[in-house]
Amino acid sequence: MMERNGGERRNPPLRVLILCTANSARSQMAEGLLRQDGGPGFAVFSAGHRPSSVRPEAIAVMREIGVDISAQRSKHVDEFAGQCFDYVITVCDQAKEVCPLFPGAPRRIHFSIADPAAIAAGPEQRLAAFRAARDQLRAALRQFAAAAPAPGGADGVPANT
Repeated sequence: MMERNGGERRNPPLRVLILCTANSARSQMAEGLLRQDGGPGFAVFSAGHRPSSVRPEAIAVMREIGVDISAQRSKHVDEFAGQCFDYVITVCDQAKEVCPLFPGAPRRIHFSIADPAAIAAGPEQRLAAFRAARDQLRAALRQFAAAAPAPGGADGVPANT
């Protein structure tokens, strides 16, 4: 598990909301990854503007790396209306375009990750696409976690990337 800024723990944790269209794959994987890799320095949530259900392929590829997201559920972004976040991360281009405003002026970050659920192929090719998305998300989120400061501090995290 990585802790922010050279292992220094911060209290309270940074509140991070991760958004995607259906909150079924990319944002669910990102929630699980940041929760595990970021540790107690992050309070992580995910949502979508058209939630569906957590895709079994996402659960399977996360299980491969020891992260269990099977108890997570798809949530509508409206469940978080009025809540303050330090960061709002969008992981699909459509979510970036329709991302609502949240109080407290959170930093907005965008990771453009291809939708693995959109792959029209056999089961192995689909799982390969989910693994690729998972690995891209992990790399981006590890970089984010390493650069993120305590709430209200200056950071090295680029905004709106």
